[in-house]
Amino acid sequence: MNDTRRHAIITGGSSGIGKATAKLLVQQGMNVSIVARDCAKLEQAKAEIQQAGRAHVVALSADVSDRLQAEQAIHAAIGQLGAPNLLITCAGIAHPGYFRELPIEIFERTMAVNYFGSLYCIRAVLPLMEHQRHGHLVIVSSGAGLIGIYGYTPYCPSKFALRGLAESLRGELKRSNIRVSIVYPPDTDTPQLAAENQTKPPETKAITATAEVWNADAVARAILAGIEKGAFAITPGLEMSILGRFHSLIAPGLQWYFDRIVVKVTSGR
Repeated sequence: MNDTRRHAIITGGSSGIGKATAKLLVQQGMNVSIVARDCAKLEQAKAEIQQAGRAHVVALSADVSDRLQAEQAIHAAIGQLGAPNLLITCAGIAHPGYFRELPIEIFERTMAVNYFGSLYCIRAVLPLMEHQRHGHLVIVSSGAGLIGIYGYTPYCPSKFALRGLAESLRGELKRSNIRVSIVYPPDTDTPQLAAENQTKPPETKAITATAEVWNADAVARAILAGIEKGAFAITPGLEMSILGRFHSLIAPGLQWYFDRIVVKVTSGR
């Protein structure tokens, strides 16, 4: 990372990809603020991240789906460590299930955390980035933000929305010398994935079992490599790179393949 990048704010920084990325940044000497809901997990993550280097680490508790909490956390981070050069929005939730059986509140909550949680934090840091005419916004979407997946009707639309936000912001912020990146991680071995597996329909389990599961450290390294390159779309691994580049062309084939898996699972019941 460049020496001028003194402060990174990472939402969802208490676990998974967010925590792994924070550790790598601290190793490189960058001050880091992590934002998440669970105070106990935050303090534990702060201690782990702090051990990775000699930079300053700040932990702030907030539910990013609440605009006021998100803004207060961002402003508190800025107050302690200064204007951010990098914002990475990792906070996200997923609750797979059958569309007709899932309560509407799950759809609302998923969109609130995954989409609006990112939006609120971006709007909170943007004035300072525009003032300093420097900054990098990194929005963490998902491979499920490129193609809809059976059983993920609350999750996929929220991640598709992040893609639209990133693509729209990219050109708008270019004049202010603010870069925008969007990350499409594959399935990653995190506490969130473990929680998802508890409610996945069998059809969804069969579909996702066909993809490689990454570890959080590998995804974090891919994110930082993408930031260094100034890449707009960061697609860890061959599968995500192909999907990211050719998703519109290969989507019909993937949907046909997924449909065959669903038929196989349902016929075996």
